[in-house]
Amino acid sequence: MSGLTSKIVAVRIGADPAGRLDKAVARDVPEEAALSRSRLARLIADGAVAVNGAVVTDAKAKLAEGDLVEITVEEAAEVETRPEAIPLDILFEDEDLIVVNKPAGMVVHPAPGSPAGTLVNALLHHFGGNLSGVGGEKRPGIVHRIDKDTSGLLVVAKSDRAHHGLAAQFEKHTVDRHYLAICHGEPDPSDPRLRGVRGVSFETGGILKITTQLARHKTDRQRQAVLFQGGRHAVTRARVEEGFGAVALINCWLETGRTHQIRVHLSHAGHALVGDQTYGGRRKVSAKEMGEALADRLNRFPRQALHAATLGFDHPVSGEHLSFAAPLPADMAEILERLRETA
Repeated sequence: MSGLTSKIVAVRIGADPAGRLDKAVARDVPEEAALSRSRLARLIADGAVAVNGAVVTDAKAKLAEGDLVEITVEEAAEVETRPEAIPLDILFEDEDLIVVNKPAGMVVHPAPGSPAGTLVNALLHHFGGNLSGVGGEKRPGIVHRIDKDTSGLLVVAKSDRAHHGLAAQFEKHTVDRHYLAICHGEPDPSDPRLRGVRGVSFETGGILKITTQLARHKTDRQRQAVLFQGGRHAVTRARVEEGFGAVALINCWLETGRTHQIRVHLSHAGHALVGDQTYGGRRKVSAKEMGEALADRLNRFPRQALHAATLGFDHPVSGEHLSFAAPLPADMAEILERLRETA
């Protein structure tokens, strides 16, 4: 353990414990300790967990009723990511969480290629150091992400208890998330081509359903690929809100939440998103279909036309159901207005 100040969380194992250390402790640890199973697994691996006085580093170790588990938890440390005075569009905030409307072009979390100018940098400045420890560090708890060039709603935890509660809802897929997108073509149940695409079907009301496995592309590590064996199960649904022939405004919602899921699924169905440089291929809107000026605007759209428009979840502390909506950003709204005028 490092020289940071630490505290001991004591857990007395109750009756009928789970068959392994991490699960048994996760069940019996006091709620106020706000220790998720993933955090406990890291603490066990780091030698911070003792059972009846002896350090145990095997998460699969067996426990018995009455065993005393002592967990050494370091106090939250400052992270190296620096606060930056970047404006935020905040829809809601309390002591446990914050909901923001992220602009297109902003990365959510610092990474080697994007060490600054991220949502986390902006949040650290906004919080001004008034932030509980999340996962052992004083940092915002990122429980879900949207791509750099996707705009829209994100909820971020400010405390361990909120992080744990929100993460559980995302894991159970109970969070309500709807995206608005502009795609090439109009998904149509009567389209014989779509009936021949594996994993694509239609539900009542003309709802397009795409069910596949998704995994990282074998040769391009920045992309996801559709599979039907291996990978992770992924289900996307979409409904046409407004059709314009060559393109359509669609409402998409997720049964699962995989990286690039909407983008790769719509591309698989032959309805790639306008502006998607990664999954859109060379598909273009013709001037004959839309007129030269509008076709050029669509073909030059600088990002995937995708916006996280609504977000609903149960507050992880109060239990109150919260719902939020963010209007289309200016670039997508302008395209939609011109499409309507042309139609």
